[in-house]
Amino acid sequence: MRPVLISILLLVCSNVFMTFAWYAHLKELSSKPWIIAALASWCIALFEYLLQVPANRIGFTVLSVGQLKIMQEVITLTVFLPFSVWYLKEPLKLDYLWAGLCLIGAVYFIFRSKLG
Repeated sequence: MRPVLISILLLVCSNVFMTFAWYAHLKELSSKPWIIAALASWCIALFEYLLQVPANRIGFTVLSVGQLKIMQEVITLTVFLPFSVWYLKEPLKLDYLWAGLCLIGAVYFIFRSKLG
């Protein structure tokens, strides 16, 4: 499998863990002290790092750090949007579209040397 594809797959999985670590406590542990939420989040974040670190190392064999970072941001928004709508029951806003369009611009500029 190509390093970019492996990196993307690992980053998607990593982002699922990261999103839960960062935001699920707002719904699930809102009545608990913040320290409990922080400890639970750190436990979840361990799995995120176990996927994210190899993803970046593999991706870095063929991509620059800037390309990895922009790819990570696109993946983050792609994972966060369904999570916030379906899990946290947040309303779907047009602002997500505008943010996505800005990220498409970022992808173009950071990857344009590879495009042509």
